[in-house]
Amino acid sequence: MEILDLIQSNLLTPIVLFFLFGIVAARVKSDLRIPDAISEFLPIYLLAAIGLHGGIEMRNTGLGQIAAPMAVAVALSLLFTLNHYWILRRLGRFNMYDSYALASTYGAVGAVTFSVGLSFLAGQGLESEGYLAAVLAVLEPAAFILAIFMANMAAARQARKRGPAGGPAGGPAGGPAGAPRPRMASVLRQSVTGKAIAVLLGSIVIGYIIGKEGFEPISVVFDEMFVGAIVIFMIEMGVIAGRRLGDIREVGVFLTSFAVAVPTLNGLVGVLAATALGLSTGGAVMFGLLLASASFIAAPAVLRHAIPEARPGLYITSALGITFPYNIIVLLPVMLAASVWAHGLVGGTP
Repeated sequence: MEILDLIQSNLLTPIVLFFLFGIVAARVKSDLRIPDAISEFLPIYLLAAIGLHGGIEMRNTGLGQIAAPMAVAVALSLLFTLNHYWILRRLGRFNMYDSYALASTYGAVGAVTFSVGLSFLAGQGLESEGYLAAVLAVLEPAAFILAIFMANMAAARQARKRGPAGGPAGGPAGGPAGAPRPRMASVLRQSVTGKAIAVLLGSIVIGYIIGKEGFEPISVVFDEMFVGAIVIFMIEMGVIAGRRLGDIREVGVFLTSFAVAVPTLNGLVGVLAATALGLSTGGAVMFGLLLASASFIAAPAVLRHAIPEARPGLYITSALGITFPYNIIVLLPVMLAASVWAHGLVGGTP
């Protein structure tokens, strides 16, 4: 199937249509809103479902099979984060704090995007390696830790250059001047013990313990209801993204281009790397999606405290308002076509 045909068929899926519906509702200023209790519950449910399947798959395949994909994913994520910073700082002329915040946002992963990717593959009659959920859990904090560590080191160097006579300088973004910077141990704890990662890791462990037989009694909840839950959550995501569309002017042309070009490059590199590692066609798509997605749930929670000088409007709007719609509507079909092509070259698993 051609890429344009894949994109067209993807546009007509319930998930994308409900997401677009949410955007339209926000733009016409409808009072449509998912109740807070449900919008809080749905991400937990989706992560629990992903984690359970991931744990079961890890038990079936063995931990040894995960080592190589996880090591490659972490290495690429950290390399991409450094590359993002260089692009944003040197080419985009963003200040140091905005560059580090954006670099880590695009080096981390989006659990919601991952959920949509699983549903997209199911619609194409494909499956992926379930243990990629464990890779998702590891990648989330990795990019944050690297970027925050480098931002703290750079801030310390600037403070030493100013010396005792130099007053504490706030970032160009207007962040709190002289605010105490959090310790790395605190950042690590906040990243790993945050609600999203805690639920995902806990579910992976439980899935590994109970196995396929133990999953059967709860499969109705965590399997058959999965797509329906994503559809409802997409309304909420669409409403939020629709409200952010007006902020794209603040993001600017360069960051708008970055929010499309960088995920595309990262995702295609991920697809090729996963194919070389022997992952299936669907697994290569999900591996690429891990490297292409941007974090818009964990990022605000971590970066507001860790890099307070950075402007949240930049990394939230670019990740949620630009990259997320692009990934689920356009990039997923593009990566599927790339994965089919790459597997055709190497004779890989369909």
